[in-house]
Amino acid sequence: MKASSFVKKYTMIIALVVVFIFFTILTNGRLLYPQNISNLLLQNSYVLIMACGMLLCILTGGNVDLSIGSILGMVAAIAALLMERHWDPVLTIIVCLAVATLVGIWQGFWIGNMHIPPFIATLAGMFLFRGIQRVLLDAKTVSVYDKTYLAIFSSYITVPGIDTNVHWSALIVGILAAVVLVIYTAFSRAKKAKKGYEMNSAASAFSQITVIGLLIVAYSWELAHYKGIPVMVLWILLVVFVFAFITSKTAFGRRFYAVGGNEKATKLSGIDVKKVYFAAYCAMAVLAGFSGLLMAARIGSVSGDTGYTYEMDAIGACFIGGASAYGGSGTVSGVIVGAIMLGVINQGMSIFGLDNNWQYVVKGAVLMIAVVFDVVSNKKTGKS
Repeated sequence: MKASSFVKKYTMIIALVVVFIFFTILTNGRLLYPQNISNLLLQNSYVLIMACGMLLCILTGGNVDLSIGSILGMVAAIAALLMERHWDPVLTIIVCLAVATLVGIWQGFWIGNMHIPPFIATLAGMFLFRGIQRVLLDAKTVSVYDKTYLAIFSSYITVPGIDTNVHWSALIVGILAAVVLVIYTAFSRAKKAKKGYEMNSAASAFSQITVIGLLIVAYSWELAHYKGIPVMVLWILLVVFVFAFITSKTAFGRRFYAVGGNEKATKLSGIDVKKVYFAAYCAMAVLAGFSGLLMAARIGSVSGDTGYTYEMDAIGACFIGGASAYGGSGTVSGVIVGAIMLGVINQGMSIFGLDNNWQYVVKGAVLMIAVVFDVVSNKKTGKS
């Protein structure tokens, strides 16, 4: 692979490494403290999860969902109020996810079936669901104390006999994950070679997977020296793997790319575009609701401002991670890189003590650079 092709293909990963090193130096190494490394994913759990759903919306033609921050806040408010009334936590979770699903059906109906522009429909939803959230809470902040609920979403895994002052189970899981990744890569390449598919060189493939494996082990080492594996990370990985599989391994997932690439041609090929839009916005609402459950557990309270501007972080993660502003291209892995980069920037600026107003300036500049790079590198000048 030529150097120029390599840089273009892995631009965002290279950028992530550069940003990480920059903030490590800027914070005098404090970014590398085990607690900060552990919190890097936890503080951005809502971004990592909602960005997977936002990717589906963007793939359909650069569309976004502006209502997800409000959906997150509304669902979190419902969960907090139900548990305040001593509802069973599992039943509360089921009810909240059902509410999020109904919201998704509502959004999907107007966008997919009634052809309301996504921007308008979700903008209306943003005001509507935020209003419901504040009406429900009545200007109060409701705390979340239920131990079972907190254990489901915000506890840490501890293995008796292995985990003492150092949670060795986290390191063991990290090493096993890295080994499984290498074995999977070897079997996948063997399968593709048998079918005659074109592939990168073995050296290139295994060098990439080795680097990823080392990063997993390094992250698990940091987790081992804090509190171990957070349950919330397992929820994040579950969502990421499911959506990565859907978008890359299923015919249903490829329909989102088809609609974004050429909607008219997709219709002529017999694909029901209405169902594609419906599925994208329904899935997005469910993920937003699930993120609300996570955030209620992590923060431990819900107020009228919970979820405010969260949609912007999810949108930003997608574009920074390489999703095209015109739709039709983007990957879950790229979106995750974008979300982690945003997390590193946010955490690095907070540890450094940068004024909150300037933090918005920095994030806006990063997003603008990412979109400009997408347009220029792919020689796009419009929807065509």
